Amino acid sequence: MNFDPDNSIVKLCAQGMELEGKGETEEAHKLFLLAWQAAATDFEKFISAHYVARHQQTVADKLKWDEIALQAALKIGEKTMQANYPSLYLNVAKCYEDLRDFDKAKENYQLASLFSGKLPDDGYGKMIISGIKNGIERVSQL
Repeated sequence: MNFDPDNSIVKLCAQGMELEGKGETEEAHKLFLLAWQAAATDFEKFISAHYVARHQQTVADKLKWDEIALQAALKIGEKTMQANYPSLYLNVAKCYEDLRDFDKAKENYQLASLFSGKLPDDGYGKMIISGIKNGIERVSQL
């Protein structure tokens, strides 16, 4: 799945990320919500929900948006989308861990691990794999 830089939702999310980088998180959050409200396809819902999730005030709300992003990504069904699954499952797992639902956390960490072979072999991929391994270790000790 290619990110079309001319897609209006991608543009809104990119503008929001730019505002985040400047420390203007409230304005960024508004753009991500606008993107969500305008999202028409599963891809647009996936990307906008992912960014909306980052600005939630509670873990429960973050989990809700992370799950929306994950479900939209799963609906797309393209093999190229599978590179996004580890990060999405990792986000969901960490929320469950923070909510002390260790069974669901472990399940989602394991799902993230299942798809970790789809990650790029670069700094990003290594960071996600490290997060998955650390999460599995933490919840396995409980």
